[in-house]
Amino acid sequence: MKTPRAWQRMLSGRRLDLLNPSPLDVEIEDIAHGLCFVARWNGQTDGEFPYSVAEHSLLVERIFTLVNPKSTAQWRLVALLHDAPEYVIGDMISPVKNAIGPHYSKLEDRLIEAIHIRFGLPALIPVKIKAQIKKADKISAWLEATLIAGFNISEANRFFGTPPKNLSLSPELLLRKPMVVKSEFLKRFNVLLSQTLES
Repeated sequence: MKTPRAWQRMLSGRRLDLLNPSPLDVEIEDIAHGLCFVARWNGQTDGEFPYSVAEHSLLVERIFTLVNPKSTAQWRLVALLHDAPEYVIGDMISPVKNAIGPHYSKLEDRLIEAIHIRFGLPALIPVKIKAQIKKADKISAWLEATLIAGFNISEANRFFGTPPKNLSLSPELLLRKPMVVKSEFLKRFNVLLSQTLES
């Protein structure tokens, strides 16, 4: 019986094996391009454009930096790339992830390890850093939920926790053209990678 295809061809020409991803097949242009076209909340958001995973990733890195001002560029880069596997597996909402079970998490873990290795980051992230990024991710989810995804405050508090009151973030989220977000994502990636290599 023929083995099912488990790879995807990227615009860069790379062929990424989703079950056994090689860091050599990971390119930041492919990640940025994919993420700027993947919609958060299954596209169920207000606005002229979908709110993309690339936009969300920029917000999470910004929140992570605000909450952890002494964090290194390396961990800020990890925060920016926290959802990078979604450039090939999409953004699955939590209820669906829970229904699928551990198989999705294993696929995600293998991809993030390959991505980290490709850019000189630790394959395994310390528990403390993961928790800090998760906190930033939940604050981002709360903002997105209340500002563009139709949740009321009490619902968002129940599902994502109450955000810190002293966090100075804009009370609006921009929904921009995918290529604009891609450009900003790449720009931020290059700044953080450069700072990481210098340290």
